[in-house]
Amino acid sequence: MKPEVTVLIADDEPLARERLARLLEGMEGCRLLHPLACNGHEALELAQRLQPDVLLLDIRMPGLDGLQVAQQLCEREQAPAVIFCTAFDAFALEAFKACAAGYLVKPVREEHLAAALKNLSRLNRAQLAVLQAASVLPETGAARSHISVHSHRGLELIALDAVFCFIAEQKYVTLHHEGGEALLDEPLKSLEEEFGERFVRIHRSALVARNRIERLQRSALGQFQLYLRGLAEPLTVSRRHVAEVRKLMKTL
Repeated sequence: MKPEVTVLIADDEPLARERLARLLEGMEGCRLLHPLACNGHEALELAQRLQPDVLLLDIRMPGLDGLQVAQQLCEREQAPAVIFCTAFDAFALEAFKACAAGYLVKPVREEHLAAALKNLSRLNRAQLAVLQAASVLPETGAARSHISVHSHRGLELIALDAVFCFIAEQKYVTLHHEGGEALLDEPLKSLEEEFGERFVRIHRSALVARNRIERLQRSALGQFQLYLRGLAEPLTVSRRHVAEVRKLMKTL
């Protein structure tokens, strides 16, 4: 006789918690643990106290989001297997598929939940790093297609195709994208080395998307200004980079 699989649910949406609970209660070989967690802090506390085999974990929750919870769980010796429950768009699902962590798309369907429980895989640090960076499998050596950033909404994935530029300001780099701005804790030099085929340096503190470049114009004060498609304000091009930008624009 196979041992029961104990499952803990963590989701800030009451309807989502109730739906998962109903599905689990009807599954043979699974035992739902109580109470259910309403946020990330409760998920960590209950995981420590109840020691579940599996954690059904929402991504976006107040306080600690699902990825932050998973990151902390990875530091523990007895971490549960994590199955993410997400309403992310398709681009983010590609990131989930690239690692061994399970994922379920809301509203969760019974057959999908059953399949995820059947193919359990415990989340480790390497897998979580892949998920957070939204990259392809590490062994391919390919560059990331998305950038992970922390915002007031938690951890977000920004597609490189949506990025206008990276601007270095003191200790941080500001990422300007179609949805606004976000702070990165990555040096500009590293970004240039990784994404050099897609971004070009126009200033010691600025990288811009090559496919966003529209025109180079000299201002009344003699400065060279670069206009990017979709970005309202132009960016200053340093004199040492003007020739390189002009050469690049001839190939666009």
